[in-house]
Amino acid sequence: MDYQWKVVLTGLTNPLDMADAGDGRMFFVEKKGVIRLAVDGILQEIPFLDISNQVGSQGMEQGLLGLALEPNFISTGRFYVNYTDQDGNTNISRFTSPPGALQAAPGSEVQLLFITQPFENHNGGGLAFGPDDCLYIGVGDGGSHGDPQGNGQSLDTRLGKLLRIDVINREYYSIPPDNPDLKSEFPEIWVYGLRNPWRFSFDRASGDLYLADVGQDSFEEVNYLHWTVDGGVNFGWNFREGMHPFAETPPAGVTLMDPVWEYGHDQGCSITGGYVYRGKQLQDWEGIYLAGDYCSRKVWGLLRMPDGSWQTRLLFEDVGGRISSFGRDADGEIYLLRYDIGDILRLEHK
Repeated sequence: MDYQWKVVLTGLTNPLDMADAGDGRMFFVEKKGVIRLAVDGILQEIPFLDISNQVGSQGMEQGLLGLALEPNFISTGRFYVNYTDQDGNTNISRFTSPPGALQAAPGSEVQLLFITQPFENHNGGGLAFGPDDCLYIGVGDGGSHGDPQGNGQSLDTRLGKLLRIDVINREYYSIPPDNPDLKSEFPEIWVYGLRNPWRFSFDRASGDLYLADVGQDSFEEVNYLHWTVDGGVNFGWNFREGMHPFAETPPAGVTLMDPVWEYGHDQGCSITGGYVYRGKQLQDWEGIYLAGDYCSRKVWGLLRMPDGSWQTRLLFEDVGGRISSFGRDADGEIYLLRYDIGDILRLEHK
């Protein structure tokens, strides 16, 4: 193969997410509750943000889990984090830093959402701004085995959902008027039927949503929504795992959307979602969505064809470390985060 993952940054501890401001600053989330800053590729000694004293990171799926910069971050300095606190509950908070700053003030925290977690696993953790400038929030089903509380299908909880809120120019947040009317006390719900969404993203060119959902015992999956879909979609958990029956039969009239791709646990054990390539350096990769597996360390590519069908190919057999996340810079180039090694790799020509 004429392409490789090249190490571009080292010295991190359990990296879980990254973001690029587009002004030479790149931010890297460490599980323990620290955001590290690299300026022009040089990792800074002093953290950009350290909230490790309020982050609970004891469980494998707990910690500082997600980061999103406002679309106009360079001027506003506002950014959003998703973390589990010392009691294991989910906090969605906004922080503010002065424009161009190398540090943010922990005291600037404004809590937007608080979600009680019944168990220590399946916290989700992803944050992303969509092409509509709304903030999307990935929340797992609350944990244990098999979704014992039925949270994935329940509209009486935020657990097992992708939430959508409007935070731009807001003190806290508002509900976008075109969110689906699901007759729920939680109007933030955009889609539901999720187990543990571990990384979702929007195609910069089309606005389409790609969402990877970690499976139970047998199947990992990638879900897809065309940009014209107005939310309210039920992705099936725990009626289904991937495309296969799991728990009870859905009631009459309930419509489930199958994933566009799944793989069995002979190929891995925990999917990590990535991005559609829209960079400038690798023309052959245009439009390919990348996803990996945390355990097997494989990376696949998915390509949506003009007729709506999908092509899938195993691209890298083993990237040499646990894939905790992918990243994307301001130019659309794609990065990979190795959790156990603590480094960042970029997809490049050999």
